[in-house]
Amino acid sequence: MEYVTAATALTDCMRRAVAQGLSHGSSGNASIRCPQGMWITPSGLEPETMQATDTVTVDLHGKVLAGALRPSSEWPLHAAIYRARPDVDAILHCHSRHATALACCGRDIPAFHYMVAAAGGDSIRCAPYALFGSEKLAVHALQALSGRRACLLANHGQLTLGSNLGQAFALAVEVEELAAQYLAALTAGEPRLLDATQMRAVIARFADYGAARRNDADD
Repeated sequence: MEYVTAATALTDCMRRAVAQGLSHGSSGNASIRCPQGMWITPSGLEPETMQATDTVTVDLHGKVLAGALRPSSEWPLHAAIYRARPDVDAILHCHSRHATALACCGRDIPAFHYMVAAAGGDSIRCAPYALFGSEKLAVHALQALSGRRACLLANHGQLTLGSNLGQAFALAVEVEELAAQYLAALTAGEPRLLDATQMRAVIARFADYGAARRNDADD
């Protein structure tokens, strides 16, 4: 992927995040892996005013390689994930309402609904609180993301990963919807959870779910 394409995708992603209620104001950030490290959104700009040319190129140790603006304050979090997770090529962090509400309670999202498996496991974990932009936050997030593509960040928001930005965005939408459903279910009592065997079956089903082409043998 070239810089112009990636920068446009990042700007569009942040604008969509605001439009769909995943973020507000200048909160949230997104990045895409690149050969030099990552392309990441700048610090403190609202998506409505953000231009593709505001995207910052940063190596995975924080050195700014290109861009006139400061990178997002969460660059250490993004960089740590890219260093530890070669399967990840895009990251989205946002402060969506219901996911953040659960994060402020320090609650995981358990297997109350089979779609929790969309994040890669039988729960969406909540990482312990740490100061935004800190290495400690990156450490906590990586632990919560072990075997997962999403987590909550205590007293902060949510974080999603993907092989591309579209996947990370779609998962953020799903995490927010699951958080809203879980909070609603809690008002009616304690939700019945799917057990480990049931969730393993869902994860296995997800492995070949979607609009993939059939093999010739299927014809």
